[in-house]
Amino acid sequence: MNRNSNAYTFLFAIILVVVVAGLLAFVSEGTKEKRAMNVKLEKMQSILSTIGVDVSREECGVLFKKYVKQELALKADGSIDANIKAFDINLKHELKKPVNEQRFPLYVTEKDGKKNYVIPLYGAGLWDSIWGYMSLADDENTVIGASFDHKGETPGLGAEINQSWFEDQFKGEQIMEGSKFVSVKVVKGGTPESNKHGVDAISGGTITSDGVTKMIEERLKRYLAYFKNN
Repeated sequence: MNRNSNAYTFLFAIILVVVVAGLLAFVSEGTKEKRAMNVKLEKMQSILSTIGVDVSREECGVLFKKYVKQELALKADGSIDANIKAFDINLKHELKKPVNEQRFPLYVTEKDGKKNYVIPLYGAGLWDSIWGYMSLADDENTVIGASFDHKGETPGLGAEINQSWFEDQFKGEQIMEGSKFVSVKVVKGGTPESNKHGVDAISGGTITSDGVTKMIEERLKRYLAYFKNN
């Protein structure tokens, strides 16, 4: 074949693409198990961080078992679905289902003799998904800690949701006002110290801040039925 012809060029390009794609697929498959383990350990780290246990990925597997006493998959009515493992629930997929078909993971932890409830969160930011975890004290009201992350928020703006200065604001906030669920809102300019239901929004990250507010409210209210009956 004439190496200067268009046919040769096209054939060479096709072969190159096939070879490179094959190599990438091979590498991806070879690291699939490792990547899955890293995701699992990162999830454990995030859950533990909301109750004040900060550990390395090497340690979190052991400490997760130490602090997490129950992993529950809840139905919309607050009852427990014993056929599903909470850790295996993918909230991105669950949110596509009608609420009465969803399952809501809940991690019941114990630290220093006190019970906490860790609730996974998932929602939408400015550009893509945002997610996180929020832990409540055994009064089922007071926030012990929060951890957030994102897929593609703007650096220096919405991406600040995973910074400690933002997450730490949630400690001590409350989701109930008497017997009424009011959640915790991210408010531009913050709220008075006497108001335990709002934290300061991210400057320049209004849409992401609103996304965090909606995510927290939508997810937390799904657990009220469980708390009411337990």
